Parts: sequence; structure tokens; C-alpha cells
Amino acid sequence: MPRIYLALLMVLAALPISSLSTPAAAQAVAAPNCGAPAVSTYGPASTTGAIVGATVHNGHAYVVSRGPMPPVVAEIDLATRKVTRTATLPDGPAAGAPEGGWATAVAGGKLYIGTYPVPDLYSYDLVTGQVAHLRSFGANGGFVWSMAAAPDGTLYLGTSSDGRLWEYVPSTGAVRRYGVLVQGEHYVRAVAVDETTAYAGLLEKARLMAVDRVSGAVRELAQGPAAVGTVTLYGDRVLAASGSTLIDVRKDGTDRRQFDAGVGIIDAFEVAPDGTVYLTSRPDGAVYSYRTGQDAVTKVADPPSPGEETRALKLDGQRLIGFAGSGGMWWLDLPSKTSEFVDLIDAGFPAGAERTQSMLLVPNRALYIGGHFAVEVRDLRTEKTRRIRVVGEPKTMVQRGNKIYAALYPSGQIISIDIHTDEVRGLGYIRHDQSRPWDIEHDPVTDTILVASAPTGARLQGALTVLDPDTGKMDVYPNVIPDQSLMSLSVDAQRGIVYLGGDVLGGGGTPPTKTTASIAAFDLKQRKVVRQFDPLPGHRTFQDLKVHGGLLYAVYKRVLGAWVALDPATGTIKHQGLLSGHGELQVHRGRVFTSTFFGGGNAYELGSEAKLLATGLGDQWHTAPQLQFEPGSYDAWTIVGRDLAKVRLDPRCPPVTIPESGN
Repeated sequence: MPRIYLALLMVLAALPISSLSTPAAAQAVAAPNCGAPAVSTYGPASTTGAIVGATVHNGHAYVVSRGPMPPVVAEIDLATRKVTRTATLPDGPAAGAPEGGWATAVAGGKLYIGTYPVPDLYSYDLVTGQVAHLRSFGANGGFVWSMAAAPDGTLYLGTSSDGRLWEYVPSTGAVRRYGVLVQGEHYVRAVAVDETTAYAGLLEKARLMAVDRVSGAVRELAQGPAAVGTVTLYGDRVLAASGSTLIDVRKDGTDRRQFDAGVGIIDAFEVAPDGTVYLTSRPDGAVYSYRTGQDAVTKVADPPSPGEETRALKLDGQRLIGFAGSGGMWWLDLPSKTSEFVDLIDAGFPAGAERTQSMLLVPNRALYIGGHFAVEVRDLRTEKTRRIRVVGEPKTMVQRGNKIYAALYPSGQIISIDIHTDEVRGLGYIRHDQSRPWDIEHDPVTDTILVASAPTGARLQGALTVLDPDTGKMDVYPNVIPDQSLMSLSVDAQRGIVYLGGDVLGGGGTPPTKTTASIAAFDLKQRKVVRQFDPLPGHRTFQDLKVHGGLLYAVYKRVLGAWVALDPATGTIKHQGLLSGHGELQVHRGRVFTSTFFGGGNAYELGSEAKLLATGLGDQWHTAPQLQFEPGSYDAWTIVGRDLAKVRLDPRCPPVTIPESGN
């Protein structure tokens, strides 16, 4: 079919039902069936074997899960490559519960684990397999990002959001909190330690710091261009990674060698006895080597697990062992440059229910559910499920013809998935410091894929990406709303405008220059912003936008539950109110719906006011709550707790109350 006719059909399909010449009988709505069961659940929406913390000790590997509650600690025999023992981390006494452990270290016969989103410390006895909760290092919402054991067994931990270095003595339980490393820093992302000094990598200020273990005196060793996310020691030197920049400096701060390795983000180091440093990078996942005195890295091998983040890298004789964030391990034979990959679930690692990233319904065919490094597909015809591996978190998805388009975190890659073959194809990377793609839509007139994105770390500027899915041509418009990232977009196909919703906080690592989030109207033909307005002063972040019926609906994020419906030509607010929280907007059967966090997890219809349709959905989305309506009904796919669910959201029926056990 010629492209112009395809585009015309897509425009007609996008028009409101009332604008089409459709017989009245076809527009008739069936009488409501308010007595039928309002909720059906189908088990975990998305399951994962993803890992965060990982290490090797005495012929065994130890990994900690990411996402499921409670987190799982698994012991893997390196000889058999099978999981031999598992344990779960119990909930601590503070508010909140752990969902994973980024930080691991071995000392005194125990594995120590630092968790998130409660910054707690646990121990796992390597002999008995017993787990103990030791203490908390902050309130719910914090992370223990990094941890290292000193030669004497003392532990050093880096945390957020306080941006501090901590000392923990296992033999006594004594704790010390060191002073501020750099004013305004909230993340100690990496830690290494020797007999006298702890070395800390900072995310927002992008600095490598040295802290005297006794006096607490702080020295700056280096400043990088990006977050210092990896630190290791070898001999009298400190090696650190700041994005793609490699920093190699003596422990006393002299003889600093620093250069851009040109390999993406360096995510793991391992030092061989002869001084060779092996390193991995993302998003490619390849392996490189380096020695002090070189001004470049040397490629050792192609990616053993393409597109992966490497959680840890360990040398075992002539083999490198890598831990893939998606839930895998690989072995790279250095002499032959050949590698083997083992999926940890296949090795016996227990998969668990995770928070859902995104959801998309292909009517009468399948439901696509984005998780961590996978898209789980539920075939609506057979009720069978399958998993499609992708190299990241699909934050947002849209359908165009026979393909699903998804934008991934943290790479900023846009991919397509064929709905007939499950073939995954990479279409390119947004780049421009964009790692968080928050929203995606298809414009049927220009037949392009549009993505709204945000940066990570100490940056404010987001970007609009316009992708031609046939040619792969990608046009990126950074800072399209000055000094704001983009959280949302909505296409007005009839007018050739895409509306963009801003966030003055950007990556969250630097003070904002604005106080109010803006909406920008971007003309897709002229490729420029034609107007911009700030609907509610002091409201800093939009969650979602949606054009419908001549109005632009918007839900805010930071101010609990604020929503507006406004005239997009003038910015004049026509309706506004408050919800229990924030979530995504969906237009269905001529009505606007939203599902929100907080207050139990609620769903609403938005018009001149908000009408409650359901409560008790829970707060278990990873991104923001979403609804996917079945055509011809008011039944919507979503999640209840972490289970996939279909919920009746008929505005003509009384509100649905889901029992608390569903959460």
C-alpha cells in the first residue's frame, strides 16, 4: 500500500468516533453489566531473574535479585554452573521493604548485602546459609549503592540520598557516618578501600574522593565529566570510570592519567596479577584491557552478552567471569577469546514477580508487558505466555502496523518487535545524554515515532526524538523546552502538533533554573516550538498529557494528584482538580481515563471533574500506572498488586473496590 494512503487511513483511525460518518447502530453502547465480576487476575504480570549485586568467593558466585519481593540471594557452584542454595532477605523493622541489593562484599566468612529502596545491611553466612538483618542506614527511598571490605574486615558503604560514606564494624556492630564529601552530593555510587583510606565515586558532582579511615579527612583525586560509577584499586593506584572516561591516579593524588576511552559507559573493572586491567562497557557489553601508561584501551573480545550491563567482573585463571544485569553469567576464555553464557533461571535461580515497566495491548491478539531486560507476551487467543529478551527496560511502547516500538532505559535505544515473529531490531540510540525515555507515540500523518526523554544525573535538558521507522533516520531535538526534561507527549494529528510536558528537575542531580513545568506545542512540519505555556505556577513536573475533544488533559507528578484540562491554543484552563496521585492518561470510547499511584491505587474518568471508578489496584508499577482497554468494552488490562488483571472501569457502574489482599 502506498505510504500516503497508509497515512490517510491512520489519520482516519485516530479521529474521534463522533467525527466519522458511522451509522447510529454501530455507535450504540451495550447496556452495563454492573453485577458481573469486576476483576480477574492472571498471576504475575512480569517475572524476572535480573540481578544487581554479585561477587565470587572460594569457587562460588553469589548474586542478589533485582525487583522481586523479598529479594533472593543465590549461591552458584562455578564448577557445575548451577544454583546450589538460595535464601531470601527478610523485611527489616523500618518502613518499606527491600527489592534488591546493589552492594555486596565478603568478609569474615559472610556475604554482606546492601539493599534498596530501604538502605539496609544484611549478612548471609557462607557456611550455614543463614540471613540476618543488621541495621538501617536511612529512611525508605534510600539506597546502599556500593560497599567494600577493608583488609581488616571493616565494611565501607556508599548511600543515597544522603550522599554519605559509612563505616560498619562486623565484629561489634559499631557504625560511623563520615562527613559531607562534597556539598550538594546525594549519591556515593562506588567504593573501594585499603588499609588506610576509602575511595568514593560520586554521581552528581562526578568526583573521585579519598577519605582517611581514621581522621575522616577528605581529598579530591579527580574530577570527571560524568558520574564516577566504578572504582577499584591496584598497587599504589586508583582506577575509576566517569562515563566513558578512564581515570588512573596514584593514591596520593599524583600522576593522574585521564582520557576518554571511547567505549560507552565503563561499568566494571578487574585487575590481573600482572597489572592488566580488564573492563567492560555498556551498551555494547564488550571486553577491553588497559595498563597504566596507555592512553587508550584495547578490545579483548566481542560482547559475551550483547547490550548488557555488567554487574561484576572476576578473573578465574585464564577466564573472565561476568555477571549480566538481565540475570546471566558468562565465561570468557582469554587465550581463545571464546565465551559461554548461562541464563541464571536455567541454572536454577528462582524467577520472581517484578514491578511492571510498561504495557501495550494489541487487540484480539496479545498483551505486551515490559519488564527488566524482557518483554513478556500474553497470547490472548491461547492464554500462553512467552518472553522476548531485550537489552534494557522498555519504559514505553506503541504499535505501528505489525510492529511494536519500545524505548529502553538506560541505553536510550529504540527497538522494534515484530508481532508475528518476535524479531527484535535495534533502530538506534537517542544519545544527547538521554537515558530515560518516558513516553512514545506514533504520528499517523508523518508516519513517525515520537519519543520524549530525560537525562540522568546533573543535567536538566530533555529531548524530543522523531524517528522514521522505515529508514531509521532519527532527528533529536535536545533542550526543546529550555532547561526542562520531557516526561510526556501527545500528538494532535489533525493539526500536526505534538504537545510536550516538561519537568524542571531534569535528571535530578542539579538545581533547577525554572520553578514551573511548561507545555510546548511542537510543529511537526516546521520542526520547531510554536508556543509554550505554564498552566499551574509552582507545579514542577508533568506526568502525562493527552489531546481529546479539543482539550489537552494533563496530570502532574510532584504535586499530589493535580490535573487540568485546558485549551491548547491559549493555555486557558477549562477544568481542574485533584486525584489521589499521578499516572498515565488513556482515551477510550470518547472518554478520558487515568490510573494513579497512592490512596490504594485508583482509576478515574476525567471530564469536568474526576469520577472514581476503582480503588485497591495497589502501587506496584515501576514507572506510572497504565490502562489498556479492550475494544468495545470498559474492561481494562492493568495490574493489581503485581498480578496482571482485567478490571471493569464502566463509568455507568458503581466504583469497583478491590480487596486489600489483591495488593
